[in-house]
Amino acid sequence: MLVSGGCSPLLTHSALFTIGHSNRPLPVVLEMLQAHGIGLLVDVRTIPRSRHNPQFNRDTLPAELAAHNIAYEHMPGLGGLRHPRKDSPNTGWRNESFRGYADYMQTEEFARNREALCNLESRWRGLEQVNRAVAIMCSEAVPWRCHRSMVADALLVRGIPVFHIMTTTKADPHKLTSFAHVEGGRITYPGPVLNLFEPTLKARGGHEV
Repeated sequence: MLVSGGCSPLLTHSALFTIGHSNRPLPVVLEMLQAHGIGLLVDVRTIPRSRHNPQFNRDTLPAELAAHNIAYEHMPGLGGLRHPRKDSPNTGWRNESFRGYADYMQTEEFARNREALCNLESRWRGLEQVNRAVAIMCSEAVPWRCHRSMVADALLVRGIPVFHIMTTTKADPHKLTSFAHVEGGRITYPGPVLNLFEPTLKARGGHEV
């Protein structure tokens, strides 16, 4: 049974990681994953290929990962490229792609896929693996320019720590988006309550990416 907004509290979880491949050479990304003990890479790209960075295409990436004892799973149900609703409650995001993903986060489809990620992480951690940590991967190098930061929000509010892999020696702890509103495990990103006496008030949380 799905808990409103996400992962079952009956499961216990260790931290999850995120990484963005960007235009890095594949050996560099492999080194970063190994340095942080990643044993399973969950690809959250809706379209798991790149014309500019074919080293991360789905038709070859799983084998390259397997050669380094890293498993691969594609989870397009957590992917981006979502369209915003006309009545979006997430107007804190000025960027349409982020607002569209925030709207998608309100759906049962997103909840099912987040539950699937949580269950996958829990099962994986229970295996006898040397490298047991799980990381989700998208294409942007920095998380704040990527929808994976919003996936991280959705995990964090359910008590799952998330760390963003930046280098082989650095993984930044995720912090909840400053203008996120959390109620009953459900996250929205509302716009500001405008002060009629301050018509030039900037929209809170406006992300131009």
